[in-house]
Amino acid sequence: MENLPILYIVVPCYNEQEMLPISNEQLTKFLKDLVDETIIAPDSRVMYVDDGSQDKTWELISEYAYRETSVTGVKLAGNSGHQNALLAGLTTAKDYADIMVSIDADLQDDISVIREMIEKYKSGCDIVYGVRNKRTTDTWFKRTTALGFYKLMHTLGVKSVYNHADYRLMSRRAVEQLCRFRERNLFLRGIVPLIGYKTANVYYDRKERVAGESKYPLGKMLNFAVDGITSFSVKPVRMILFSGILFLLISLLILIYVLYSLFTDKAVPGWSSLILSVWFVGGCILVAIGVIGEYIGKIYIETKDRPRYNIEETIV
Repeated sequence: MENLPILYIVVPCYNEQEMLPISNEQLTKFLKDLVDETIIAPDSRVMYVDDGSQDKTWELISEYAYRETSVTGVKLAGNSGHQNALLAGLTTAKDYADIMVSIDADLQDDISVIREMIEKYKSGCDIVYGVRNKRTTDTWFKRTTALGFYKLMHTLGVKSVYNHADYRLMSRRAVEQLCRFRERNLFLRGIVPLIGYKTANVYYDRKERVAGESKYPLGKMLNFAVDGITSFSVKPVRMILFSGILFLLISLLILIYVLYSLFTDKAVPGWSSLILSVWFVGGCILVAIGVIGEYIGKIYIETKDRPRYNIEETIV
């Protein structure tokens, strides 16, 4: 009989007291089914990571962990962000598990494809990405901006999996390699493809959230997108250089026109063009400074080398 892998399902949670009872019931039942089908080892667990929730999320996690042997919990000392919470869970779980599946607490990602992920792992894949078939459950705005973001990342040369979020399976050695990436500005969707081990995709249809609210409003989505772009590509800085060259060429053309107007006595005094030029050039300068400042800010944060998260309590 083959050695069955120990699976840990890592679930970052932030203010999920409404959704957690539903998620826990589904995940523990699904885990039991996998054990009964001899797909995974009986030591497999669901690991919830409380990312500094302000509600009763940790109380619920503690209750489940002490009541059910298949549930474990990690409590972070304060809100560290989704990506850091996910990394904290994976880092903790790798000491106990052979494979880890990361999934959001809302369970909009279809847990049934974990079976297929495990099959891919057994066939030799260290990383298996969960990829959405379509985005019909998203609003038009979210669908359009998300697709635009993936295309922009591809254009900027960032390795990422199209229509993949953070629903993936990783082997222990893949997580160990992930832990070697020390940057503080985490964008796991861009870091994981850099590991280089054999990968595969599984496809699923995303469900509607049945309880609670999305923890990624527009502001957080924009910050996440900026982090993803500036953490993996220097092309925006190069675009500023090319823009400067373009504006210089335009200025030379305007200079030729101005000289022509002076020599032909066609110059018309006025301030409209001057004001428009000042505002245009000033805006371009501010945008350029902002982009460069974003990169300098990243350098500033990295040089501090502060811990990405602090674990307050662990129930294993």
